[in-house]
Amino acid sequence: MDKNLERFFRYVGVDTQANPAARTCPSSPGQLTLAKMVVEDLKEIGIQDINLDEHGYLFATIPANVEGVPTFGLICHLDTALELGGKCDHPQIVEYSGGDIRLNDQFSISEKEFPQLKNVLGHTLITTDGTSLLGADNKAGIVILLAVAEHLLRHPEIPHGDIRLAITPDEEIGRGPERFNVEKFAADFAYTVDGGAIGGMEYENFNAASAHISIQGKSVHPGSAKNILINALRVALEIESMLPVEQKPEYTENYEGFFMLDIIQGSVDSAEMDYIIRDHDLNKFKAKKDFLQSIVDFLNNKYGDIIELEFEDSYYNMREKIEPMMGIIDMLAQSMRDVGVEPDIKPIRGGSDGAQLSYMGLPCPNMFTGGYNFHGRYEFLSVDEMNKAIEVIIKLAENNVHWPHKI
Repeated sequence: MDKNLERFFRYVGVDTQANPAARTCPSSPGQLTLAKMVVEDLKEIGIQDINLDEHGYLFATIPANVEGVPTFGLICHLDTALELGGKCDHPQIVEYSGGDIRLNDQFSISEKEFPQLKNVLGHTLITTDGTSLLGADNKAGIVILLAVAEHLLRHPEIPHGDIRLAITPDEEIGRGPERFNVEKFAADFAYTVDGGAIGGMEYENFNAASAHISIQGKSVHPGSAKNILINALRVALEIESMLPVEQKPEYTENYEGFFMLDIIQGSVDSAEMDYIIRDHDLNKFKAKKDFLQSIVDFLNNKYGDIIELEFEDSYYNMREKIEPMMGIIDMLAQSMRDVGVEPDIKPIRGGSDGAQLSYMGLPCPNMFTGGYNFHGRYEFLSVDEMNKAIEVIIKLAENNVHWPHKI
Protein backbone atom coordinates (compact mmCIF):
# COMPACT_ATOMS: atom_id res chain seq x y z
CA MET A 1 0.00 0.00 0.00
CA ASP A 2 1.14 3.56 -0.73
CA LYS A 3 2.89 5.03 2.35
CA ASN A 4 0.52 8.01 2.52
CA LEU A 5 -2.52 5.74 2.42
CA GLU A 6 -1.03 3.44 5.03
CA ARG A 7 -0.52 6.40 7.38
CA PHE A 8 -3.98 7.76 6.68
CA PHE A 9 -5.65 4.42 7.39
CA ARG A 10 -3.76 4.08 10.69
CA TYR A 11 -4.63 7.61 11.75
CA VAL A 12 -8.36 7.42 11.02
CA GLY A 13 -8.51 4.24 13.08
CA VAL A 14 -7.77 6.27 16.22
CA ASP A 15 -10.75 7.90 17.90
CA THR A 16 -9.77 11.55 18.26
CA GLN A 17 -13.23 13.09 18.53
CA ALA A 18 -13.05 16.27 20.62
CA ASN A 19 -15.10 16.49 23.82
CA PRO A 20 -16.46 19.98 24.53
CA ALA A 21 -17.61 18.95 28.02
CA ALA A 22 -14.07 18.08 29.13
CA ARG A 23 -11.89 20.75 30.68
CA THR A 24 -8.68 18.83 30.04
CA CYS A 25 -6.29 19.55 27.18
CA PRO A 26 -6.47 17.65 24.98
CA SER A 27 -10.18 17.14 25.55
CA SER A 28 -10.03 13.44 24.63
CA PRO A 29 -7.29 10.83 25.23
CA GLY A 30 -7.20 9.59 21.65
CA GLN A 31 -5.69 12.87 20.50
CA LEU A 32 -2.57 12.26 22.58
CA THR A 33 -2.48 8.67 21.33
CA LEU A 34 -2.43 9.89 17.74
CA ALA A 35 0.16 12.58 18.52
CA LYS A 36 2.51 9.91 19.89
CA MET A 37 2.02 7.82 16.73
CA VAL A 38 2.92 10.85 14.61
CA VAL A 39 6.05 11.42 16.70
CA GLU A 40 7.23 7.89 15.87
CA ASP A 41 6.47 8.44 12.18
CA LEU A 42 8.45 11.70 12.20
CA LYS A 43 11.40 9.91 13.79
CA GLU A 44 11.18 7.17 11.15
CA ILE A 45 11.31 9.82 8.42
CA GLY A 46 14.44 11.30 9.98
CA ILE A 47 13.10 14.43 11.68
CA GLN A 48 15.16 15.11 14.80
CA ASP A 49 13.73 18.35 16.20
CA ILE A 50 10.45 17.08 17.68
CA ASN A 51 8.63 18.30 20.77
CA LEU A 52 5.34 16.92 22.07
CA ASP A 53 3.99 18.43 25.29
CA GLU A 54 1.50 16.96 27.75
CA HIS A 55 -1.35 18.95 26.18
CA GLY A 56 -0.97 17.37 22.75
CA TYR A 57 0.84 20.21 20.97
CA LEU A 58 3.39 18.68 18.62
CA PHE A 59 6.07 20.93 17.10
CA ALA A 60 8.77 19.74 14.70
CA THR A 61 11.19 21.21 12.18
CA ILE A 62 12.19 20.31 8.64
CA PRO A 63 15.73 21.74 8.80
CA ALA A 64 16.85 24.32 6.26
CA ASN A 65 19.42 23.67 3.56
CA VAL A 66 19.53 27.38 2.62
CA GLU A 67 20.39 30.20 5.00
CA GLY A 68 18.66 33.56 5.31
CA VAL A 69 15.20 32.41 4.27
CA PRO A 70 12.02 33.28 6.20
CA THR A 71 10.65 30.40 8.24
CA PHE A 72 7.12 29.36 7.46
CA GLY A 73 4.90 26.96 9.35
CA LEU A 74 2.39 24.24 8.43
CA ILE A 75 -0.38 23.54 10.93
CA CYS A 76 -3.08 20.89 11.20
CA HIS A 77 -5.11 19.35 14.01
CA LEU A 78 -5.54 16.00 15.72
CA ASP A 79 -9.20 16.06 16.64
CA THR A 80 -12.31 15.22 14.66
CA ALA A 81 -15.73 16.85 14.77
CA LEU A 82 -18.67 16.05 17.02
CA GLU A 83 -21.43 15.03 14.61
CA LEU A 84 -20.50 11.33 14.39
CA GLY A 85 -17.94 8.98 15.89
CA GLY A 86 -14.30 9.94 15.37
CA LYS A 87 -12.99 6.42 14.73
CA CYS A 88 -13.29 5.11 11.18
CA ASP A 89 -12.90 1.34 11.37
CA HIS A 90 -13.84 0.56 7.78
CA PRO A 91 -12.56 3.17 5.31
CA GLN A 92 -13.32 2.20 1.73
CA ILE A 93 -11.17 2.79 -1.36
CA VAL A 94 -13.25 3.72 -4.41
CA GLU A 95 -11.83 4.08 -7.92
CA TYR A 96 -14.45 6.58 -8.94
CA SER A 97 -15.86 6.41 -12.46
CA GLY A 98 -19.18 8.17 -11.85
CA GLY A 99 -22.57 7.53 -10.29
CA ASP A 100 -23.59 7.28 -6.66
CA ILE A 101 -21.16 5.83 -4.13
CA ARG A 102 -22.77 3.23 -1.89
CA LEU A 103 -21.59 3.45 1.72
CA ASN A 104 -23.90 0.78 3.15
CA ASP A 105 -27.45 -0.48 2.71
CA GLN A 106 -28.89 2.78 4.06
CA PHE A 107 -26.56 5.57 2.93
CA SER A 108 -24.97 6.61 -0.36
CA ILE A 109 -23.10 9.67 -1.61
CA SER A 110 -25.40 10.67 -4.44
CA GLU A 111 -24.47 12.71 -7.50
CA LYS A 112 -27.68 14.71 -7.09
CA GLU A 113 -27.02 15.77 -3.50
CA PHE A 114 -23.25 16.11 -3.88
CA PRO A 115 -22.58 17.51 -7.36
CA GLN A 116 -18.89 17.98 -6.50
CA LEU A 117 -18.51 14.29 -7.38
CA LYS A 118 -18.25 15.38 -11.01
CA ASN A 119 -14.96 17.10 -10.10
CA VAL A 120 -13.34 13.87 -8.90
CA LEU A 121 -14.12 11.56 -11.83
CA GLY A 122 -11.19 9.21 -12.31
CA HIS A 123 -9.83 9.87 -8.83
CA THR A 124 -9.05 7.38 -6.09
CA LEU A 125 -11.40 8.23 -3.24
CA ILE A 126 -11.55 7.11 0.37
CA THR A 127 -15.00 7.06 1.98
CA THR A 128 -16.56 5.91 5.22
CA ASP A 129 -18.82 2.89 5.52
CA GLY A 130 -21.61 5.28 6.48
CA THR A 131 -21.34 4.75 10.26
CA SER A 132 -18.71 7.33 11.25
CA LEU A 133 -16.75 10.32 10.16
CA LEU A 134 -13.84 9.56 7.86
CA GLY A 135 -11.42 11.86 9.67
CA ALA A 136 -9.89 13.49 6.61
CA ASP A 137 -10.61 16.65 8.60
CA ASN A 138 -7.80 16.87 9.55
CA LYS A 139 -5.85 13.62 9.40
CA ALA A 140 -5.33 14.20 5.69
CA GLY A 141 -3.47 17.33 6.75
CA ILE A 142 -1.20 15.31 9.04
CA VAL A 143 -0.42 12.89 6.21
CA ILE A 144 0.41 15.83 3.93
CA LEU A 145 2.82 17.33 6.47
CA LEU A 146 4.66 14.04 6.91
CA ALA A 147 4.84 13.45 3.17
CA VAL A 148 6.34 16.91 2.62
CA ALA A 149 8.89 16.33 5.36
CA GLU A 150 9.87 12.94 3.97
CA HIS A 151 10.23 14.23 0.41
CA LEU A 152 12.35 17.24 1.34
CA LEU A 153 14.67 15.15 3.51
CA ARG A 154 15.15 12.64 0.69
CA HIS A 155 15.71 15.37 -1.90
CA PRO A 156 18.29 17.80 -0.52
CA GLU A 157 18.67 19.28 -4.02
CA ILE A 158 15.39 21.15 -3.39
CA PRO A 159 16.36 24.42 -1.69
CA HIS A 160 14.32 25.49 1.33
CA GLY A 161 14.55 27.28 4.65
CA ASP A 162 13.41 25.98 8.01
CA ILE A 163 9.82 24.72 7.87
CA ARG A 164 8.03 24.44 11.18
CA LEU A 165 5.33 21.81 11.66
CA ALA A 166 2.56 21.99 14.27
CA ILE A 167 -0.12 19.44 15.01
CA THR A 168 -2.55 20.70 17.63
CA PRO A 169 -5.52 19.46 19.68
CA ASP A 170 -9.15 20.56 19.92
CA GLU A 171 -9.55 22.69 16.81
CA GLU A 172 -13.11 21.48 16.35
CA ILE A 173 -14.19 22.96 19.69
CA GLY A 174 -12.32 26.22 19.18
CA ARG A 175 -9.54 25.59 21.70
CA GLY A 176 -6.64 24.85 19.37
CA PRO A 177 -4.83 28.18 19.82
CA GLU A 178 -5.41 28.37 23.60
CA ARG A 179 -2.03 26.86 24.49
CA PHE A 180 -0.26 27.44 21.17
CA ASN A 181 3.10 29.08 21.94
CA VAL A 182 3.62 31.37 18.94
CA GLU A 183 7.03 32.51 20.18
CA LYS A 184 8.23 28.93 20.62
CA PHE A 185 6.87 27.97 17.20
CA ALA A 186 9.21 30.64 15.78
CA ALA A 187 7.72 31.00 12.30
CA ASP A 188 7.37 34.24 10.34
CA PHE A 189 4.03 33.11 8.91
CA ALA A 190 2.15 29.84 8.51
CA TYR A 191 -0.58 27.99 6.67
CA THR A 192 -3.23 25.75 8.16
CA VAL A 193 -3.50 22.67 5.94
CA ASP A 194 -7.14 22.11 6.76
CA GLY A 195 -9.18 23.00 3.67
CA GLY A 196 -11.29 21.11 1.20
CA ALA A 197 -11.27 20.79 -2.57
CA ILE A 198 -8.21 21.28 -4.74
CA GLY A 199 -7.08 24.86 -5.20
CA GLY A 200 -8.82 26.08 -2.09
CA MET A 201 -7.22 29.07 -0.38
CA GLU A 202 -8.83 31.10 2.39
CA TYR A 203 -7.68 34.18 4.20
CA GLU A 204 -11.09 35.51 5.21
CA ASN A 205 -13.38 33.97 7.81
CA PHE A 206 -16.38 34.96 9.85
CA ASN A 207 -16.30 37.25 12.82
CA ALA A 208 -17.99 35.03 15.39
CA ALA A 209 -19.87 35.43 18.65
CA SER A 210 -22.14 33.35 20.83
CA ALA A 211 -25.19 34.75 22.57
CA HIS A 212 -26.78 33.16 25.63
CA ILE A 213 -30.32 34.21 26.58
CA SER A 214 -32.02 33.37 29.88
CA ILE A 215 -35.76 33.98 30.26
CA GLN A 216 -37.56 33.95 33.60
CA GLY A 217 -41.25 33.40 32.98
CA LYS A 218 -44.18 33.52 35.40
CA SER A 219 -45.92 30.20 35.79
CA VAL A 220 -49.43 30.02 37.19
CA HIS A 221 -52.32 27.60 36.72
CA PRO A 222 -53.61 28.04 33.16
CA GLY A 223 -57.18 28.18 34.45
CA SER A 224 -56.48 31.47 36.20
CA ALA A 225 -53.65 32.73 33.98
CA LYS A 226 -55.27 35.75 32.33
CA ASN A 227 -53.04 38.85 32.59
CA ILE A 228 -50.63 36.97 34.90
CA LEU A 229 -48.96 34.08 33.05
CA ILE A 230 -45.74 34.78 31.13
CA ASN A 231 -44.78 31.65 29.19
CA ALA A 232 -40.99 31.63 28.92
CA LEU A 233 -41.11 29.29 25.93
CA ARG A 234 -43.42 31.64 24.02
CA VAL A 235 -41.11 34.56 24.80
CA ALA A 236 -38.25 32.51 23.37
CA LEU A 237 -40.26 31.89 20.21
CA GLU A 238 -41.04 35.58 20.05
CA ILE A 239 -37.34 36.41 20.08
CA GLU A 240 -36.69 33.94 17.28
CA SER A 241 -39.60 35.28 15.22
CA MET A 242 -38.25 38.83 15.40
CA LEU A 243 -34.95 37.91 13.77
CA PRO A 244 -34.84 38.33 9.97
CA VAL A 245 -35.65 35.06 8.20
CA GLU A 246 -33.25 35.78 5.33
CA GLN A 247 -30.38 35.95 7.84
CA LYS A 248 -30.66 32.30 8.90
CA PRO A 249 -27.80 30.03 7.78
CA GLU A 250 -30.00 27.93 5.50
CA TYR A 251 -30.71 31.02 3.38
CA THR A 252 -27.21 32.52 3.22
CA GLU A 253 -24.03 32.01 1.20
CA ASN A 254 -20.72 33.66 0.26
CA TYR A 255 -20.30 36.83 2.35
CA GLU A 256 -23.77 36.76 3.89
CA GLY A 257 -23.81 36.50 7.67
CA PHE A 258 -26.45 34.90 9.89
CA PHE A 259 -28.08 34.29 13.26
CA MET A 260 -28.39 30.60 14.13
CA LEU A 261 -30.53 29.31 16.98
CA ASP A 262 -28.34 26.50 18.25
CA ILE A 263 -30.10 25.41 21.46
CA ILE A 264 -33.53 26.12 22.96
CA GLN A 265 -34.75 24.42 26.11
CA GLY A 266 -36.96 25.09 29.08
CA SER A 267 -40.53 25.21 30.33
CA VAL A 268 -43.28 27.72 30.99
CA ASP A 269 -41.35 28.92 34.06
CA SER A 270 -37.95 29.44 32.47
CA ALA A 271 -36.13 28.96 29.20
CA GLU A 272 -32.67 29.31 27.72
CA MET A 273 -31.48 29.94 24.19
CA ASP A 274 -28.05 29.84 22.59
CA TYR A 275 -27.31 31.61 19.32
CA ILE A 276 -24.24 31.79 17.15
CA ILE A 277 -23.77 35.05 15.23
CA ARG A 278 -21.56 35.28 12.15
CA ASP A 279 -20.52 37.92 9.60
CA HIS A 280 -17.40 38.60 7.56
CA ASP A 281 -17.88 42.36 7.82
CA LEU A 282 -17.01 43.69 11.28
CA ASN A 283 -19.55 46.53 11.13
CA LYS A 284 -22.34 44.13 10.10
CA PHE A 285 -21.21 41.74 12.83
CA LYS A 286 -21.54 44.46 15.44
CA ALA A 287 -24.90 45.49 13.98
CA LYS A 288 -26.19 41.92 14.35
CA LYS A 289 -25.30 41.90 18.04
CA ASP A 290 -26.89 45.32 18.49
CA PHE A 291 -30.05 44.12 16.75
CA LEU A 292 -30.41 41.10 19.02
CA GLN A 293 -29.84 43.37 22.01
CA SER A 294 -32.58 45.71 20.77
CA ILE A 295 -35.03 42.78 20.56
CA VAL A 296 -34.24 41.81 24.14
CA ASP A 297 -34.58 45.42 25.29
CA PHE A 298 -37.95 45.71 23.57
CA LEU A 299 -39.27 42.50 25.14
CA ASN A 300 -37.91 43.41 28.56
CA ASN A 301 -39.86 46.63 28.32
CA LYS A 302 -42.94 44.63 27.28
CA TYR A 303 -42.71 41.92 29.97
CA GLY A 304 -40.75 43.62 32.74
CA ASP A 305 -37.04 42.77 32.65
CA ILE A 306 -37.37 38.99 32.49
CA ILE A 307 -34.63 38.38 29.88
CA GLU A 308 -30.86 38.36 30.30
CA LEU A 309 -28.53 38.40 27.28
CA GLU A 310 -24.80 37.70 27.33
CA PHE A 311 -22.46 37.90 24.32
CA GLU A 312 -19.07 36.26 23.97
CA ASP A 313 -16.90 36.95 20.93
CA SER A 314 -15.21 33.79 19.67
CA TYR A 315 -12.87 34.95 16.89
CA TYR A 316 -12.47 37.63 14.25
CA ASN A 317 -11.87 37.78 10.51
CA MET A 318 -8.20 37.11 9.82
CA ARG A 319 -8.32 39.27 6.68
CA GLU A 320 -7.32 42.33 8.71
CA LYS A 321 -4.06 40.59 9.71
CA ILE A 322 -3.35 38.97 6.34
CA GLU A 323 -3.86 41.96 4.02
CA PRO A 324 -0.65 43.72 5.15
CA MET A 325 1.21 40.51 4.20
CA MET A 326 -0.48 39.54 0.94
CA GLY A 327 2.82 38.17 -0.31
CA ILE A 328 2.11 34.95 1.59
CA ILE A 329 -1.11 34.57 -0.40
CA ASP A 330 0.56 35.45 -3.69
CA MET A 331 3.37 32.96 -3.05
CA LEU A 332 0.94 30.13 -2.29
CA ALA A 333 -1.15 30.98 -5.36
CA GLN A 334 1.95 30.95 -7.58
CA SER A 335 3.07 27.63 -6.07
CA MET A 336 -0.30 26.16 -7.00
CA ARG A 337 -0.03 27.42 -10.57
CA ASP A 338 3.51 26.06 -10.83
CA VAL A 339 2.20 22.51 -10.31
CA GLY A 340 -0.90 22.92 -12.45
CA VAL A 341 -3.48 23.85 -9.82
CA GLU A 342 -5.75 26.86 -10.30
CA PRO A 343 -6.13 28.81 -7.04
CA ASP A 344 -9.71 29.13 -5.79
CA ILE A 345 -9.78 31.94 -3.23
CA LYS A 346 -13.00 32.13 -1.23
CA PRO A 347 -14.02 33.24 2.25
CA ILE A 348 -14.38 30.56 4.90
CA ARG A 349 -17.98 30.31 6.01
CA GLY A 350 -16.79 29.27 9.42
CA GLY A 351 -13.75 29.65 11.61
CA SER A 352 -10.18 28.50 11.62
CA ASP A 353 -7.36 28.16 14.11
CA GLY A 354 -5.57 30.39 11.65
CA ALA A 355 -7.91 33.25 12.50
CA GLN A 356 -7.00 33.19 16.19
CA LEU A 357 -3.32 32.59 15.45
CA SER A 358 -3.29 35.56 13.07
CA TYR A 359 -4.47 37.76 15.92
CA MET A 360 -1.80 36.20 18.15
CA GLY A 361 0.91 37.44 15.78
CA LEU A 362 1.23 34.49 13.38
CA PRO A 363 -0.41 35.33 10.02
CA CYS A 364 -2.00 32.05 9.01
CA PRO A 365 -4.25 31.52 5.96
CA ASN A 366 -5.63 28.11 5.00
CA MET A 367 -5.11 25.74 2.07
CA PHE A 368 -6.74 22.61 0.65
CA THR A 369 -6.23 18.94 1.55
CA GLY A 370 -8.54 17.22 -0.96
CA GLY A 371 -11.25 16.41 1.60
CA TYR A 372 -14.97 16.86 0.99
CA ASN A 373 -18.21 16.87 3.01
CA PHE A 374 -16.56 17.30 6.39
CA HIS A 375 -18.50 16.73 9.63
CA GLY A 376 -20.71 13.91 8.40
CA ARG A 377 -20.94 10.32 7.20
CA TYR A 378 -20.65 11.49 3.57
CA GLU A 379 -17.10 12.74 4.08
CA PHE A 380 -14.58 11.55 1.50
CA LEU A 381 -11.00 12.21 0.48
CA SER A 382 -9.58 12.48 -3.02
CA VAL A 383 -6.17 10.84 -2.84
CA ASP A 384 -5.25 12.57 -6.11
CA GLU A 385 -5.98 15.99 -4.64
CA MET A 386 -4.19 15.17 -1.38
CA ASN A 387 -1.11 14.25 -3.41
CA LYS A 388 -1.45 17.56 -5.30
CA ALA A 389 -1.44 19.42 -1.96
CA ILE A 390 1.87 17.72 -1.17
CA GLU A 391 3.27 18.95 -4.51
CA VAL A 392 2.05 22.48 -3.83
CA ILE A 393 3.80 22.68 -0.45
CA ILE A 394 7.05 21.29 -1.83
CA LYS A 395 6.94 23.97 -4.53
CA LEU A 396 6.03 26.54 -1.86
CA ALA A 397 9.17 25.61 0.09
CA GLU A 398 11.26 26.14 -3.04
CA ASN A 399 9.53 29.39 -4.01
CA ASN A 400 10.05 30.73 -0.50
CA VAL A 401 13.79 30.76 -1.19
CA HIS A 402 13.47 32.93 -4.28
CA TRP A 403 10.43 35.05 -3.41
CA PRO A 404 10.95 38.83 -3.09
CA HIS A 405 10.49 38.83 0.67
CA LYS A 406 8.47 41.88 1.39
CA ILE A 407 5.90 39.67 3.04
